[in-house]
Amino acid sequence: MIRGAHNEQIPVLIVLGGLPAVGKTTIARELARSLGAVYLRIDSIEQALRQAGLVVEAEGYAVAHAVAADNLRAGQTVVADCVNPWPLTRDEWRAVAERVGVSVVEVEVVCSDQAEHRRRVESRVADIVEHRLPTWQEVVERDYRAWNRPRLVIDTARQTVPESVQAVVSALRPSH
Repeated sequence: MIRGAHNEQIPVLIVLGGLPAVGKTTIARELARSLGAVYLRIDSIEQALRQAGLVVEAEGYAVAHAVAADNLRAGQTVVADCVNPWPLTRDEWRAVAERVGVSVVEVEVVCSDQAEHRRRVESRVADIVEHRLPTWQEVVERDYRAWNRPRLVIDTARQTVPESVQAVVSALRPSH
């Protein structure tokens, strides 16, 4: 939450993106907990859709956008946890914030230590029923496009979870 001129709480949309196993979910959960924010995880939404018998492509993001908008309109800060791999997906999150009239903080989570990233991918255990985690080869070959605009970059090979959360919280503060 950002505090306004009269100390009122102003909701904000915080979108964490990055390849699988870089630490997005761990950071996003702790961030949502510390801010008292709504937490939206694309993996959970997509897996629920699959379990309902759907073939999932963009539907998970569409559902998340609608739920995020509803919560932002209700005055809640929203933390979105997703790969957010393309300029299109990033633009769609920005559009949600613009439609609702709130700020968006975009965060790219990376793990600059390739050996550590691979270790995380290969040692992960699914925490969503029937969720199939990607292999290292699938992570490496994923269509993840470079960012073309400013964002907060968190490197989990160099920052702890508390440091990462604090970096996002600091980015929420007005710069005046």
